[in-house]
Amino acid sequence: MDVAALLDELQTDGYAVRPGVLGASEVAALRAVFDPILAETPTGRNPFEGYRTKRIYSPLAKTRVLDELVLSPWLEELARGLIGPHTLSSLIGVQIGPGEVAQEIHYDAAAYPLPRSHREVVLTTMWALDDFTVDNGATVIHPGSNRRPEATPPDTEPVRGVMPAGSVLIWTGKTFHGGGANHTDGWRFGLIVEFVAGWLRSHENIQAAMPPEVVRKLPPRLQELVGYHLYPDFLGYVDGRHPRKVLSRPV
Repeated sequence: MDVAALLDELQTDGYAVRPGVLGASEVAALRAVFDPILAETPTGRNPFEGYRTKRIYSPLAKTRVLDELVLSPWLEELARGLIGPHTLSSLIGVQIGPGEVAQEIHYDAAAYPLPRSHREVVLTTMWALDDFTVDNGATVIHPGSNRRPEATPPDTEPVRGVMPAGSVLIWTGKTFHGGGANHTDGWRFGLIVEFVAGWLRSHENIQAAMPPEVVRKLPPRLQELVGYHLYPDFLGYVDGRHPRKVLSRPV
């Protein structure tokens, strides 16, 4: 993965698509874990979640199958290059169902009271575990909207994040986007992995979602990414020490 080229593309267009990041066997392994969870997952409770969309929240608390994906070296380098020292903000499995309407166009950094002129603080990736097509709900993206000063959606023509299974769609926190409408009789499944600058609160309270006994089993860097980290030099300490020291306390 050419991270320098990705950064240039993100800064110019606000998004990028990279096919073939996951092989067919890797996609199958992820589906083998998530399909049974999806079978028991209810559809959304509001228009933003999608009344005909299923969302798997806190997947890191449910399975270890995503650990290596989250720790991909190129992903770490990309997040560091775009937003600096960072933490995980949210991980969500999103399955858009037949008849779902298009999601409201929005940008992820809107969760924070920062001006649009502020540097990027969010990096989001969508990993396709099905083929994403125009008809089945491929993500709607407004190219270049990351450079838009207004905090309202542009009236420009969007593009669709069409890509085969195994691909990844990447966008910045200031890029306007939304889930597409599903006009087919099938379901479209993807995984959102989102990062945020380490000095900001994550979208998901991941530490509350993951019991310490689960976190103790994670690789050290993943422990940091789920919240047991310091933003240079001391933001996030516990009792004056690195928060990961909490994990070594006697149970």
